[in-house]
Parts: sequence; C-alpha cells; structure tokens
Amino acid sequence: MTDTTAGTIADGVNLDDLDWWTKPADERDRVFAYYRAHDPRPFFPEIDMDGNPRGRGFTAITRYADIQEVSRRPDEFRNGAGVNIYDQAESLSEFLGSFIAMDNPEHARLRKIVSRGFTAKNMDLLRDRVAATAREIIAGIAERGECDFVTDFSALLPLRVVDDLLGIPREYEQQIFDATNVVLGASDAEYCPDQSGRGIARELMRAATWMSDLLRELATERIAHPKDDLITTLVAASQDDNLTPAELASFFILLVGAGNETTRNAISHGLVALTRYPDQRALWQGDPSVTPSAVEEVVRWASPVQYMRRTVTGDGVRLGEQEFADGDKVVLWYRSGNRDEEVFADGDAFLATRDPNPHVAFGAPGPHFCLGAHLARLEIGVAFEQLFTTLPDIRAVSEPDYLRSNFIHGIKHLRAKFTPARI
Repeated sequence: MTDTTAGTIADGVNLDDLDWWTKPADERDRVFAYYRAHDPRPFFPEIDMDGNPRGRGFTAITRYADIQEVSRRPDEFRNGAGVNIYDQAESLSEFLGSFIAMDNPEHARLRKIVSRGFTAKNMDLLRDRVAATAREIIAGIAERGECDFVTDFSALLPLRVVDDLLGIPREYEQQIFDATNVVLGASDAEYCPDQSGRGIARELMRAATWMSDLLRELATERIAHPKDDLITTLVAASQDDNLTPAELASFFILLVGAGNETTRNAISHGLVALTRYPDQRALWQGDPSVTPSAVEEVVRWASPVQYMRRTVTGDGVRLGEQEFADGDKVVLWYRSGNRDEEVFADGDAFLATRDPNPHVAFGAPGPHFCLGAHLARLEIGVAFEQLFTTLPDIRAVSEPDYLRSNFIHGIKHLRAKFTPARI
C-alpha cells in the first residue's frame, strides 16, 4: 500500500496524473526518492484525461534492482499487452505497437531483421554524416545569437539523420516532425488542442495513418526499385526474411517517434545540465576524451523515456516478497532507477566522468534493450562536439518548457543564447 502518512512529500501524488509531470523535475525526483526509501512498489489507480478512474491500476517499480529483475524475466513480465500504462485501442496498436510491444517469437523475428541496419559498425560509419548534418543545422542559426534549442536544433538533428538514413525525401521533414509531436505528445494541448479522449484518439489516428501510408508507399517503391538506403535493407534485401510494408510502417513510427523524441530530449536536457553545471561543461569542452562518459551521463541524467510497462503473465508471480496476479500491470520507472542511491552516488548531480554508470535509460538487460542505443550515443556525442566547436558559449537562458507526459521526459521549448558566429 502507498504510504498515506500526513505530511509526506508523496501525499496526493498519482503517477498517472499528467499535470503532476509538468512540475519541475527536481520536485518530481524528490517524490521518487521518498518512494525508493519508504514505499518502493506503491500502487496507483489509473485515471483518464478527465481524472476519472480507468483500468485496473498499476504497481510502480522505483528501485534499480527491481527494474533489473523484472526486465530479466520476460516470460513472467511481458511486453505484448502494451508498454503504456493505459491499454491502447486495438485500432491504434496496429500503427503504434511495433516490436517493443511484442513478445517472442514475433519480437525476436522482427528485431533480428531490423538489427541489420543498427550494428555498432554501421553506426560508426555514420559519424561523418551526423557531423555534417549537425553543422548544416547550426549554420542556419549561428548568426542569430539565440534560438529555441529544441525546435531549431535538438529536434532537427535526429529527425534529419533518420530520414536521410532511411532515404525519405527532405520534403516530408516538417510533416514528419509535426506528426511525431502528436504521436509522442498527444497528451499536451500544444500538440493536440482537443484534450478529450475522443480528440486525442482522432489526432493520434490521423498522425499515425499519415506516417504509415507514407512508409508503405516508400516500401512498395523500394521493393520494385531498390536503393542504397535503410528502407531497402529492411524490405528488399537478399535475405530469407524481410519486413513487410506494413511492418516497416510500424517500425518507422517507432524509429522517428520514440527514436527522434528520446534523442532530441537527451540533447535538450544535456544543454540544461551543462548550463547548470559549468564545471562539468568546462571539463567536457576542454577534453574530447570525456565524450563517451559524458554522453552516458547525459542519457542517465535526462532519462528521456521515463517508464515502460510490463504485464504479469500468471497468478503467483513474485517480485521479492510481493505476489502478483495474472494481468497485473507493473511500471518500470527508469528515471527513478537512474537516481537510486544504492547505485548512483549523488545521483541528482550531472557528473561528466561518472564511472561506473550502469544506467537503465536504454532499458535494463533483457530482450527489449534499446536497439537504437548506438545511434543515440553517436548523435548526442556529435551534437555537443559540433556545438562546442561552433557555438562554444551556447547556454540555456530559460527553464525547460516540459511536455505534459509521464512517458517521455520531454522538453518542448528551451531558449538558448550564444555569441553570433558566421559559418
């Protein structure tokens, strides 16, 4: 049971209340610290957009060790029933599920195909392309002396890299940007003004259908006329098994939605961290060899994906002393795990040379560890290398404008200033 003792910092908190997630991150982190210390597996009712009860509720997993344990046991804590707290409508699951919301053997089949394009070797070959893309974007803002760091840089970089990698024409960039904002930010009125359940479902379906139709069309074209791009690799390679156009469309929504959103938010939070911790910025900026550890710390400190849900597969499944029933929902709060005092000393602080840093921002060990982790690390590292070189004094000059979401730790807008430069 959740501790309801009067006067605790957790009084009145429901982790399914999206308004609570617009509070300052430090305030939210203090609540999770309370749970880790006093009530590490609290239970919460589910609520809809109007604050009304829905679903069967969920158990929040707040400690690092428990997150690791659940992740290692996919046969007892499954993904296939959904990865969000709420149960997604079947009509939307067709577009938005992808293989992160599947169990084996189908998950293993799709992941094996997709992994062709995401090996560490392939990602290293992309370094020059990512750097050129970062320089191109920076050149567009350098003379201004200020920008919205999210919309002008951090959101564009991963989106443009992925589109170029797949072979999607640049003419679709703005539409894809707008559609992914809806898919990952539908609970925020900036991206979906009608916050009724019906309004959100309508906008989600519109955005997902548009992206799905685009990728089905491109996949069909590549099957007929292969090119040197990732779409061809996934749907028309000379392999025994390829993605179907429909499977590619679903994967694309995952890649440019979750992949773009998480990387863009890691980069955005990274600028916040470097502004708040100037000593760590100087350390990283003055020594490029710090980049690998600094990137891991950016990802840990940001925790762009805040949770993943698992569903219990049978009565009597246990986690420590706690017993669950078939169909119970457990929610792995990665950001809480990434600040667990048992693992991370001074976990709220940003330390560019933190070592060891066994964070779970890409997921914990198990079959669903993030396939795009290599690409995300590459993009984050290159982004700051290029910023340090061309806009060396760039800094945040406003508090983050947080996305109204408990799934993505999103920053919608972040004002930044720098000495104007001519590139």
